[in-house]
Amino acid sequence: MASLSSLSDALKRTSNVLRFGASKQVMDYEQRFSSLKNIYEGLLTNLIKTNFNIRKACRTAKEFFEASNVRFAGIDGTMYSRPFFDLVIFFGGAYASTGKIIFLEDEIKVEYDEKTVQQGAGISSVVPVYVNEIPDIDQTFFDTQEPEEISLNKPLVDEAIISNATIANWIMTFAEHYLAYKLATDPNQNVRVIFLDRSLSIERASLLYDTSKREFWEAKSSIVGYEIDGEPIDLNDLTIARQYVCNESLGLPPPRADYLRYAIIDLVRQKGVVTEKQILTKFSITTEKRIKRVKRCLNHLTQRGILNEKNENYFLNLKYERTWKRIKKLVVSLGDRLFFAETPEDRTSSLLKIVKKGKEHWLTTLDIAFLTLFTLQMLIEESWKKHVLLIGITKDTAARDFKRQLIPIMHNEGLLETGISQEEFEKLPNTDRMILQSASIFNPQKIKPPWSLIGYDSAFRTLVPDKQKRKGYVSGAIKNKISLEKVFLKTYVQLSQARTDPLLRSNVLLIDRLVYPEYDYKPENIVEFWNELSDGTKEPVEVILYMNKDIPNPLQNLTMAILTAMAPSSIPEAFGHNKPLFIADKIAKWNYGQFKRIVDTTAHWILNNHKLRKFIFYMSTFRERRAAIEAARREQI
Repeated sequence: MASLSSLSDALKRTSNVLRFGASKQVMDYEQRFSSLKNIYEGLLTNLIKTNFNIRKACRTAKEFFEASNVRFAGIDGTMYSRPFFDLVIFFGGAYASTGKIIFLEDEIKVEYDEKTVQQGAGISSVVPVYVNEIPDIDQTFFDTQEPEEISLNKPLVDEAIISNATIANWIMTFAEHYLAYKLATDPNQNVRVIFLDRSLSIERASLLYDTSKREFWEAKSSIVGYEIDGEPIDLNDLTIARQYVCNESLGLPPPRADYLRYAIIDLVRQKGVVTEKQILTKFSITTEKRIKRVKRCLNHLTQRGILNEKNENYFLNLKYERTWKRIKKLVVSLGDRLFFAETPEDRTSSLLKIVKKGKEHWLTTLDIAFLTLFTLQMLIEESWKKHVLLIGITKDTAARDFKRQLIPIMHNEGLLETGISQEEFEKLPNTDRMILQSASIFNPQKIKPPWSLIGYDSAFRTLVPDKQKRKGYVSGAIKNKISLEKVFLKTYVQLSQARTDPLLRSNVLLIDRLVYPEYDYKPENIVEFWNELSDGTKEPVEVILYMNKDIPNPLQNLTMAILTAMAPSSIPEAFGHNKPLFIADKIAKWNYGQFKRIVDTTAHWILNNHKLRKFIFYMSTFRERRAAIEAARREQI
C-alpha cells in the first residue's frame, strides 16, 4: 500500500511524470515526422497548387465584382465577464478593420482606412445578470431529461455558475455574424469582401448542433411565441428557418436524407401548388424506396400543418409562405435592439429581455444560437445575391478530414494515386495542419509559399469511405449523417516565407469560402456518390471537388491573390496571416481593455461610496470580501 509522501517528494514526482510524458510525446511526433520525407512525391504532387496568376485574378475580380475597386472588412470579436457583487457583467462585441482593394491589370493594391478605432465599424452589448438567474438563461445548465428544469447534475454554487457561463461568448458570436450581415447589406459601406476569424462550415455545423434539441425549443426558447407582423413565431417557423439555405442553381436543399422535407417545402414555395408526381419528376426520383420517403415526408409536413393538401395538390400553409421574411425581421429587430439601442424601448429591464404576452422574458443562449444561425444564413443569401466574397480563416485548427476522409475517399474512387504505403500513411501526424506544414519544411524547393491545397467540399468532413469498400459509395461519419453539400469549399494555405531563410515559413491556415454556382458548379468539379440508408434506400450525394491542381479554379486563384496581398511581412506577430483580421483583433483587444476599465472603475466607485458601504458589505461575496482585505494588507504603508 502506497504511503503519503511529503510535499517536496510530491512535487518531485509531478516533475518527473511531466518530463517523462512530454518526452514520450515529442519522440512519438519525431517518429511521425520521419514518415513525411516522401509525402510530396507520394501524395501531394497533384494536390498542392503554387504560382498563382495575378493577371487572371484581376480579370476574375472585375468579372465577379463588376468593379475594379471594392471595399473589404475583416471582423473579429471579444468578450468579457466579471462578477459584480451579486451580478455578473457579460460583455460581447465585434469590430471590423476596413479598406479597399484595387485590381489593376497585373497588380493588387490594398488600402486600409485610417482612424479605424475612432471611425471603424463595431457593435457590442453589455448585460448584467443576477447569478441565480444565469441557469435560466444559459443552456449549459439546462437539463436534457427535464427541459423545464435546471440541471441538478451540475454544481450550482456561484463560482461554478460564473466559471461555466457562456453568455458573453454567445453575445460575441452573434455580434460577429450580425456585423458581417450589416456590412454586407449597408449600401453606404458597399463591402464586397468579408473575412471572418472563423471556419464558416464548422460554425454552421456547430450552430445546428446547438439548436438541435427540439425538446428545448418550446421549454427554453423565448422567441417561440414572440410576435412578428402580428404572427407568433412557432416551432414550424424554427424548423423551416433552421435549414434555410436555398439556391436553385446549386440544387439546394438537396432531395436526400433529412434535407428532403426542406427541398419539398422550397419547391412548393417556388411553385405555389405541386402534386406528388411533379415532386418526383423535379427531383428525378424513380425507385420505390425513395418514392416512399417522399410520401412519408408529405404526410409528415401535412400533419405538422406546414403543407395543406386538397385533391392531391399540395400548397404551403399561408403563414409559412412568409416564414423566412418574418425570421429575417426577427433577427434584425432583436439584433438592432441588442447592439444599437442605448436603453430598452419597451420598458424591459435589460436589452437581453423581450416582452411576450405582456411579460418579460430573458433571451436564452438557445435563442442567441438560433439568431446567430439565422444571421449566418442571411449572410450567405446576401453574398450569393450581391457577389460578396465570403471567406473564413482559422489560424489554429485540429481538423483531420484531409487525412481521415478526403484522401481515403479519393483513393477508394481511383481519383488519387498514392506512392506511400498504408502503414506510412497511418504514421503521419494527426492533424492536417501539421502534415502540410511539415511537408512544406521537408520539401522547400518543391513547395514554395504562397501555395494552397486543392479546394474540396466541406461536406467531406462528414463523409467516410463505404464500409463495404464499394466504389461510388460513401457513408456519413456519425450515424450515417452527411452535412449539407455545395455550400462551402475548404482548403489549406501557406502564404509567406522569410527572404533570408526559406525554411522560416508562416503557419498553415484553414480557409473556407462560400460556393458560387457560376464558378464552382461545373461538370469537371462535380463528383456523385451513393449513400445507402438503414432501410436500404440509395440516395445520390453530389459534392464539389477540384480533383487536382491543374483544374482551373478562378475564385481560389483570386482568393489566394487577395490573401497574399494582405499577408504582412513587416509585422512579425502577423507573419503570413491576414492583416485585416490582425487589425480587427487589435481593435477588439483595445475595446476589451476600455470596457474592463469601465467595469473595474465602477466597482471601485461603488465600494468607496460611503452611502452604500453597509449595503455593499452584505451584497459582496465571501471571496470578494477576502480579496479586498488581502489587497489592503498587501499595500505599503
